[in-house]
Amino acid sequence: MSEHSWSWTVHTNLPSQNGAHEPCVREVLAQLKLLGWTERDLFAVEMALVESLVNAMRHGNRLDAKKKVVVEIKASPDRFWMRVEDEGPGFRPDVVPDCTAAENLERCSGRGLALIKAYMSRVEYNECGNSVTMEKFRTTGPGG
Repeated sequence: MSEHSWSWTVHTNLPSQNGAHEPCVREVLAQLKLLGWTERDLFAVEMALVESLVNAMRHGNRLDAKKKVVVEIKASPDRFWMRVEDEGPGFRPDVVPDCTAAENLERCSGRGLALIKAYMSRVEYNECGNSVTMEKFRTTGPGG
């Protein structure tokens, strides 16, 4: 990662309370827009960013405002990288039910993880499952 030339970086801690992620999301999208990212890619980043931050606050830290969500983001005109870590016990992504399976279509769990995986170029969790690192390579061509 150090070999890449980043145009913008941010490292912040967010409290685990509803809405605390919104200023961070707005700032990231504004910076990516300045870097020339298309609406399609901005939407993909926004979905993954919101889902990962809300999951960390709600599921990881159980909306305990004393617990922080650590957010590290790096962006350039062609690449977006992010790490989100909470203070919770973690989880195992491989045991979360597939939300697209017929028996799970009515369930709410797993959709955020599926969206993150669908919209990002690369997604990795740490061993205990309380940190996710993701990356998006900007698309090119018609429709962005």
